[in-house]
Amino acid sequence: METIGIIEDDELLGQALAIALRKEGYETLSAVNCREGRGLLEKNPNLLLIDINLPDGDGISFCRDMRRYQEIPAIFLTGQDEEEDMLGAFTAGADDYVVKPFPMRVLIKRIQAVLFRCREKKEAFLYKGLGIEFARKRVTCHGEEIPLTMKEYRLLEYLAKNKGQLLTKNQILEQVWDVDGAFVGENTVSVTVNRLRRKIEPDGANPVYIKNVFGQGYVFGE
Repeated sequence: METIGIIEDDELLGQALAIALRKEGYETLSAVNCREGRGLLEKNPNLLLIDINLPDGDGISFCRDMRRYQEIPAIFLTGQDEEEDMLGAFTAGADDYVVKPFPMRVLIKRIQAVLFRCREKKEAFLYKGLGIEFARKRVTCHGEEIPLTMKEYRLLEYLAKNKGQLLTKNQILEQVWDVDGAFVGENTVSVTVNRLRRKIEPDGANPVYIKNVFGQGYVFGE
């Protein structure tokens, strides 16, 4: 069951939103200011409804700060429809923007649309022309399908899902080879990385996707 976080200082509206969302099958979490909203983030909701004007700050700054650490989709609720507010909201990372008063059924549809887009995004990966369809285990590079062995695919998927994070050879062995007491050397990782690079990297000497961190392991992307 998906959870919606509501950060709204109008308690009557917050209660109405919670009731309507629970009728649609969602769980809800509620906060009335930025301080409570930060506590709410610890429970990792699937989506946030954020009022722009809050007693101890503003929703735009809250969203901008939140996006430094968590990628939670957000829909802004506001009584103002000025262009500057809308641009500020989308610059901060808003997925949608709803002006009060609004029909509850319209808001529900917007929530469903944002959640659907996020689910689709999680099922696929795209970075600098390299695409991965996780459900189909299909890899393309600039539109051309790349045939990979199962170990090469599992390695690429693990690296891509941890984009930007340093992964040691031991971590990769545990996750990709699932070592069950059998001896698999660290050299196995190096050999498979090199085979994978030959298939996906435009220039093996200057890798775009899989980069070495000398003496430590590998990082996918920036």
